[in-house]
Amino acid sequence: MTEKHISVLLDETISSLNLNENSVIVDATLGYGGHSSNILERINMGYLFAFDQDSEAIRHSTDRLSKIGANFTIIKSNFVHMKEELEKRGVTQVDGVLFDLGVSSPQLDETERGFSYRKDAKLDMRMDQTQKLSAYDVVNKYSKEDLTRIFLKYGEDKFSNNIAKKIVEYREQKPIETTLELVEIIKSAVPMKFRIEKHPARQIFQAIRIEVNHELDVLEPALDQALELLKPGGRVCVITFHSLEDRIVKNYFKEKCAIDEKVKGMPNIPKEYLPDFKLITNKAIAPTEEELERNPRARSSKLRVMERIK
Repeated sequence: MTEKHISVLLDETISSLNLNENSVIVDATLGYGGHSSNILERINMGYLFAFDQDSEAIRHSTDRLSKIGANFTIIKSNFVHMKEELEKRGVTQVDGVLFDLGVSSPQLDETERGFSYRKDAKLDMRMDQTQKLSAYDVVNKYSKEDLTRIFLKYGEDKFSNNIAKKIVEYREQKPIETTLELVEIIKSAVPMKFRIEKHPARQIFQAIRIEVNHELDVLEPALDQALELLKPGGRVCVITFHSLEDRIVKNYFKEKCAIDEKVKGMPNIPKEYLPDFKLITNKAIAPTEEELERNPRARSSKLRVMERIK
């Protein structure tokens, strides 16, 4: 399983974390342990706390990390509970936090998880398989208005209304149960010329997945917690995979690193008016051509980095 997963922007992320052997690091999105295993190799006197909701990923990563060292703890929880979970373990400050957002390759490749629009499976898309809400519930129980809203908001799909209408019409006859069943409905709602340009289900599946897992709702609260936990000199690294996530992170970082308008432009700004954080990446880091050749799924990824300076 771990062999299937290639960590995105691995070298750039590890370098940006400024690790030393004593670093205490949080991997907020453990997945199949690619970033975490590389971090653990470099912090033999430090400690790694890793979060994930996916029991399967936790099983694989526990085995993978155990072969490197014992100085780690995996916490089965959404990263929005990061501060609370770390405080339970007596941790109030860390040297770095990593977020690798989106879906891991194994989740996409495991047909039965229902994330992929290219493989037939029951509609699911839950990262935490113990939660109740699934893609089946969204597709079969949401109103036309709510479907249109999430397709527009999370998928930015110009045919959102047409697709929502077709879904509602179809499910009046029978429930929509599988991924490829949904794909065919989406195709029927989109003009032929747009089906040729890109897969018409890609943005709709993204929207449903975000809704099922509350991905954007938890992002800013989790970033707030990450910044509270950071020691001076500590860094937050965030890898995003689509424009919605990246826009949130870009604007959030910009706001936290901005100089107070009241003193902006002054020749000698008093320290107390300077921001607590600085941008390490004024422009997001994108994958190299070499990485894209090895891993085409990295094509939309971007890395942004911020450091606490006081």
